[in-house]
Amino acid sequence: MAAQNGKDLLIKLDMTGTGTFETIAGLRAQRISFNAESVDVTSLESQGGWRELLGGAGVKSAAISGSGVFKDATTDERARAVFFNSEVPDFQVIVPGFGTIEGAFMITQIEYAGSHNGEATYELAMASAGELTFTAL
Repeated sequence: MAAQNGKDLLIKLDMTGTGTFETIAGLRAQRISFNAESVDVTSLESQGGWRELLGGAGVKSAAISGSGVFKDATTDERARAVFFNSEVPDFQVIVPGFGTIEGAFMITQIEYAGSHNGEATYELAMASAGELTFTAL
């Protein structure tokens, strides 16, 4: 895969609960990470004393984070409502040259910051809340 523009990695939020996704405006940095817990089944009989893991077991999860500046009242208001109402809407993450990850996420953190001579900024953190789908490009 050739190098891709970081600005092309997009986090989109279902604005109405009907599959209408909009890019969260003002994000300047975004990240998605995937995790899979391992289940250790090592015993005294494990060959050579090497650890053994049980395939297909454990909990899978994903985390999304992003930071940026306020640019769009509609997506800012929707993100705040999702957090304060403890909603678990669908998000899409577009990874350039890779594909689209979609599924339910909970916004677990919103942080606001600003200085008297600079722009107001925010940071979001989200945790997966169900099965995710992947669609390759």
